[in-house]
Amino acid sequence: MAKKLLRRRKPDRTQQIRWAVQAAFLALNVWIGAQFYLWVRHYETGGAWPRVDRPPGVEGWLPIASLMNLKVLLLEGRLPAVHPAGVFLLIAFLAISLLLRKSFCSWLCPVGTVSEWLWRFGRQTFRRNFRLPRWADWPLRSLKYILLGLFLYAVGSMSVTAIEAFLNGPYGIIADVKMLNFFRFLSETAAIVLGVLILASVFIQNFWCRYMCPYGALFGLLARFSPARIRRDPEICIDCAKCAQACPSLLPVDKLITVRSPECTGCYDCVAICPAEGALWMSAAGRKRRLPAWGMAAAIALLFLGIVGYARITDRWHTYLPDQVYFQLVPRANEFSHP
Repeated sequence: MAKKLLRRRKPDRTQQIRWAVQAAFLALNVWIGAQFYLWVRHYETGGAWPRVDRPPGVEGWLPIASLMNLKVLLLEGRLPAVHPAGVFLLIAFLAISLLLRKSFCSWLCPVGTVSEWLWRFGRQTFRRNFRLPRWADWPLRSLKYILLGLFLYAVGSMSVTAIEAFLNGPYGIIADVKMLNFFRFLSETAAIVLGVLILASVFIQNFWCRYMCPYGALFGLLARFSPARIRRDPEICIDCAKCAQACPSLLPVDKLITVRSPECTGCYDCVAICPAEGALWMSAAGRKRRLPAWGMAAAIALLFLGIVGYARITDRWHTYLPDQVYFQLVPRANEFSHP
């Protein structure tokens, strides 16, 4: 017997809220990138370019250095002097993942935002996205966990002394400059790899995020313990399967009562497309306690701004090094190889 559809009374706004948060965080990263580029050029030109302050937020793009500093903080109870902002950003992202699922990936991550634009462009252009067969999808999905394991092993096997020697050495001090230079002076091999990833992301939803991002793998493992989860009421659900078709992580939402998968990014795509009033929702803590998209956005902002604000207020946000160090190291950044 077919179930009677109780249609929604109000239009859904979840995706507009999420896209607004994505756009704001992407704009923040573009601003940080532009300011960092100007900062680098000041030292590359021997002071010919106007001096701007170094934006500490650039350290959010140094996850390995942040992991190293986090280990020092946990073991020694003190924050290293080089790249401290990265530690607080990592803590913020870990807290968001633990409390609000892997929402960093679908609400904040600039790479995730661009990846979503690419697959949506592919769907609009070619009227569909492609899905890898199960025999290829499962092994490829393990890649990000293998990469995560390698990074955790590398950091875990280093002593505090070794970590501080690395971060206080020339390579560690200008790791952010080397990251910028990687994209400024892209090699032919890197350009080909980047081009393949972009092309794959047009045809396959979130190709990088799904198969290769170790950062997302870490957040997904934490998200397994998150109290925030997508829930489905089978009594109200009309079994249209629109939620499963909309899910960027290809989860069978229409077959589940509670979505516990580490692949769920809390994007609300399934909630947004569900036509049945009350059939699908994000719960906060407990089955009936609902977390609307505006609540998710507010919670993400509160955690992110609160942790960053604490770092700034306590003067643990900036890396304080003499200008002479940067005048010496920044122009020679490409001369330093990984120790």
